[in-house]
Amino acid sequence: MGGAERTARKKRQQQTAARKAVTSARSGGGRTKLVVGIVVVLLLAGAVIGGVLYSNAQKNQTEGQSITPTSTRAGDYPVRRDGVVVVAGKDDAKVTIDIYEDFLCPVCRAFEQANASAIEQKVSDGSLRVRYHMVTILNNRSDPPGYSLDSANAALCVADAGKFPAYHASLYGNQPEEGARGYDKTQLAKLGTDLGITAPDLKSCIDSGRYNADVQSATNQAVQTPYLQQDGGFGTPTVAVGQRVVSISDPNWLTKLLN
Repeated sequence: MGGAERTARKKRQQQTAARKAVTSARSGGGRTKLVVGIVVVLLLAGAVIGGVLYSNAQKNQTEGQSITPTSTRAGDYPVRRDGVVVVAGKDDAKVTIDIYEDFLCPVCRAFEQANASAIEQKVSDGSLRVRYHMVTILNNRSDPPGYSLDSANAALCVADAGKFPAYHASLYGNQPEEGARGYDKTQLAKLGTDLGITAPDLKSCIDSGRYNADVQSATNQAVQTPYLQQDGGFGTPTVAVGQRVVSISDPNWLTKLLN
């Protein structure tokens, strides 16, 4: 075999080895990609399952939980139910305001946190009277639907028993998330008991939805009342004096009303 032939043969062997190496690399790369793909799918599946479990846990976090009383105040001022409105304060107060709110409304909770103490003080000193309107515009935004109506009815039942201020504060202090499970009627009744209500008909009042029809009618009326419309519709919280809506975005709104 001459030198030229040996050189050509060696070159052919090197080319063959190179092709085998490429084929092997490609095959190994494919297996690697397959393995990586499987791992990614498993990780994504785990993330989805974990997300669903977390979401369900968050949605149902009120289940089986007691509503913790965040206030026991009874108020040193008269509180009475007037139809489906709860009136707090003296009839001869300098200013009367109407507050429209939904117990599921997160902005209502923020309003309560920012203004409850000042409102309580002014009602206590006789300069302010508040008419609370519990409306149900978010009734379909709990899962299952109905918490806005159940809590509004329960608050009216509690008003009959003289514990509205503490009950009102406690519902906002333990507000469920919008879109999640609200508190059921048993939990709402237990809160009243925990606040010291001994009225024997409290649970039956809550269970039967005694004021449901009246609350729904009042909600429909509020939604259709022209002077309560803001930005093209009715929303909560809305504060009004007479037939004038108050701008509660001003942190000094209450002081200005009373001056």
